[in-house]
Order: sequence, then C-alpha cells, then structure tokens
Amino acid sequence: MARLTKNQKVALSKIEANKSYSLQDATSLVKDITNTKFDSSVDIDVRLGVDPRKANQMVRGIATLPHGTGKTVRVLVLCTPDKEQEAKDAGADHVGLDEYIAKIEGGWTDVDIIITMPSVMAKVGRLGRILGPRNLMPNPKSGTVTTEVGKAVTEVKAGKIDFKVDKTGIIHASIGKVSFPADKIYENALEILQVISKLKPSAAKGTYFKSIHISSTMSPGITVETKTVAGI
Repeated sequence: MARLTKNQKVALSKIEANKSYSLQDATSLVKDITNTKFDSSVDIDVRLGVDPRKANQMVRGIATLPHGTGKTVRVLVLCTPDKEQEAKDAGADHVGLDEYIAKIEGGWTDVDIIITMPSVMAKVGRLGRILGPRNLMPNPKSGTVTTEVGKAVTEVKAGKIDFKVDKTGIIHASIGKVSFPADKIYENALEILQVISKLKPSAAKGTYFKSIHISSTMSPGITVETKTVAGI
C-alpha cells in the first residue's frame, strides 16, 4: 500500500469518514483540502443508475457552465473558406480544411475541440479512426457540427462542455479551478447536475443519481449527499 504524503494526511483529516456533505459544503471543502502548487482543476464524478450498454440508457449532453472551466480551450474549425473569417473573429485557434485534415492524418491532434460544418463532414468523416479514440470527433449532438461556426466557437470558449456516461455508468467532468470562489464552483456543479437530471432516460429504473463526488487534482474525493442538490 502506498504511503500517504504529509499533505494527503492533512487533506484526509479534514474530511469526516463516511460523511456525505451538502453540495455547497463540498465545493467549499474542496478548496480547503487542495495543496498543489499549481491551480488544480475541480472535477465532478456522477455515478448513474443506467446501463450504458443499452442505447436507450445512454446519457450524453451539453452544459454551459456559468463561470467556465478556467481552462484555455484550443479550438480547431474545419470549414469552407467563406466561414473562415467568422471562425477567426470568434476566437478559433486554428482555421482551415484540407491542410488540417492532412495534418491530422499525419498524427497532429494538438487541440481540445474540433468544430466543423455539415457540408464538409464527408471529408472530416474519414478522420474518425484518429479522432474517435481521442474524443475529438465532431458530433451534431454536441453542437460541434453546425453552420454557425462562430457561435459554436464563442460558446466553447465561454465554458460549454460536452459530457457522456462511460461504460461503467459514470460521468466525469471538469467544473472549474480551485482558485475559483467556492460559490462559482458550486454554481458550475449545480448547472451540470441539473442538466444531467433533465437527461434521465425513460428506460432507466430505480435510483438515477447513485453517487456524486467532487475532488481536485490529487485530492481525495468528497461525497455529496444527493438530496441536497436542488432540482435533481
């Protein structure tokens, strides 16, 4: 068993064993137990009572965090020439089409989000074997295949995130930085939880929110009492 560091012991001492905290208390406590020298990300892990192997129980959605994620999101827009200036004006980091398709085919994937247009999906589609495993493949359901590329770039830069339940029934998402005020972490967490609640599949039976945990980079997880979350 790995030995705990001094900081890990201090962090664990601030969390009561077997206690579930209110969402508001958890988002305050996560700041108190984080001792990294860098600005840690704050993450939320939600275990759902669904079977993601069944298509009618897949949970995938989009949330626009009111205070963003605190991360610099690198955006590539694959579009026709008439849309390039719109994408650049919205703040896209890379804009083009054929030259970037060639770069990706050569192994380049140094971006966080790729946005494209329906009219060029025939070209982009052949990149699926490269982009799919990296969760970079544009998808209409996540709003990354659209004719309004400028709007899509603006939303992503402002804090729009795409999430999907994994094969174990858990949604993992980043909801800010530990440098955020606690109330902003709370409001971001509440937003994504309420969005997940609205996406409950009709085929899902029993308890939908099995568990919720909040943590920061290298910190222990804090258990959230689901009954304290408004609107779920």
